Amino acid sequence: MADSSTRSTSSAVLYRMVMTDHMCPFGLKTKHLLRSHGYQVDDRPLRSREAIDAFKQEHGVTTTPQVFIAEQRIGGYEELRRHLGLPVRDPDKPSYRPVIALFSLTFLSALAASMGAFGTVFTVQAAMWFIAFSMVVLALLKLQDVESFATMFLNYDLLAQRWVPYARLYPFGEAVAGVLMIGGILHAVSVPLALFIGTVGAVSVFKAVYIDRRELKCACVGGNNAVPLGFVSLTENLMMIAMAVWMGWSHWGG
Repeated sequence: MADSSTRSTSSAVLYRMVMTDHMCPFGLKTKHLLRSHGYQVDDRPLRSREAIDAFKQEHGVTTTPQVFIAEQRIGGYEELRRHLGLPVRDPDKPSYRPVIALFSLTFLSALAASMGAFGTVFTVQAAMWFIAFSMVVLALLKLQDVESFATMFLNYDLLAQRWVPYARLYPFGEAVAGVLMIGGILHAVSVPLALFIGTVGAVSVFKAVYIDRRELKCACVGGNNAVPLGFVSLTENLMMIAMAVWMGWSHWGG
């Protein structure tokens, strides 16, 4: 690991791809990381495919950038982070970061909308918008790659396992319900739709996680993520149920 007491006077040699049609983003990140940790960077761009191939062959590496410190090859961006004692992201490690970011932004958006419409953030409508905004954004993430979502969803959704096309229809239904609920329109469509998909989803997640004790990834934020199935997906579905019940009661029972 690098000694912080010598960083200000240390130097590093960086080889990175800088061609007319492509500048390696990891090369730029590596250069910034070195400089931000006090290294004087001897930047040696590789400006042609021939130069890149010759460098790889000479040093027995398959990728660039490559960092050398005190004439010792450290490696690329992730290896440099390890050398500096910094964390390296593991794409397979379970993380709630995507849903924390999502719900934080939809919550703040709901408060901002409430403030703009009513002059205060503390309204029932703000809570309803929060759920509806969340539904729309969650649907958007799923719709970016419906096939990947459907594949992951089939691991645990009870209805999708019996009728496979439901896995592809689910994000469209969530999107339609969310958009209609934002506008407070077509309750006869949005309320039963949200109630149906929310109930099926909640039962499916509860069975998979809390009864069968299966460890699965959640499809709630799309098919390419490492969010664990459990509390988040169950909350997503319970929010839809609560929203449907509240809007149904307000529209027909209130």
